[in-house]
Amino acid sequence: MTIDAVAGEKSGSPMMAAARQVAPIVMGYLPVGAAYGVLAQQAGLSMLNTVLMSILVYAGSAQLIAVALFAGGVTPVSIIATTFVVNLRHMLMSASLAPNLKSWNKWELALFAYEITDESFAVHSVRFARGDLNKTTCFGINAIAQVSWIVASFAGFLAGASIPSVEPLGIDYALPAMFIALLVMQMKNGLHVLVAGFSGLTAIILIKAGADQWSVILATVIGATFGAGVESWTKK
Repeated sequence: MTIDAVAGEKSGSPMMAAARQVAPIVMGYLPVGAAYGVLAQQAGLSMLNTVLMSILVYAGSAQLIAVALFAGGVTPVSIIATTFVVNLRHMLMSASLAPNLKSWNKWELALFAYEITDESFAVHSVRFARGDLNKTTCFGINAIAQVSWIVASFAGFLAGASIPSVEPLGIDYALPAMFIALLVMQMKNGLHVLVAGFSGLTAIILIKAGADQWSVILATVIGATFGAGVESWTKK
């Protein structure tokens, strides 16, 4: 009996296994996705653009920061460049999962990579580590997670029309809260903490210096260079 078959027996069916494993992600996506929808409506995006971003971009942190930059009147080039840098981590996540998917077709790999997020990456990493490579479960987890995000963003946009200001509800904190969570998840040692603090301080200095639109990108490049230099120096 194959590993896929064993996994299917233990969970009833591949889709039931997907629903069970994706449930925690859905519970997190509903409030954050709704917050994105509200902020998008407040920023002046149309319902079509708000939902299309959840379908085509499907990256919570990138969508939230894009909305914040759009509301601040930042140029499209700056928005695209900033979200590109923010999502560079997806290259590492895909590379980490790739060795487990050598037998998949190219179109399957493309579809799977398209729907990978930080949260689904964590779930798949655990599944693959225990030998669960069922394709139906893989795509089921991704699909359920994205649908929940799309529905939440749509509902949030509708609710945003009746919310004059998001500050009293604390919804505007969704963006920094998500980035703080992502940062904490990626800090594994003292060097990571040092680089994170240095990059944050650099971003503040750049903002004060007038580099509002490019502060995140420049701080990221400077911080990464600083971290690489420190790591090389400590190894020597």
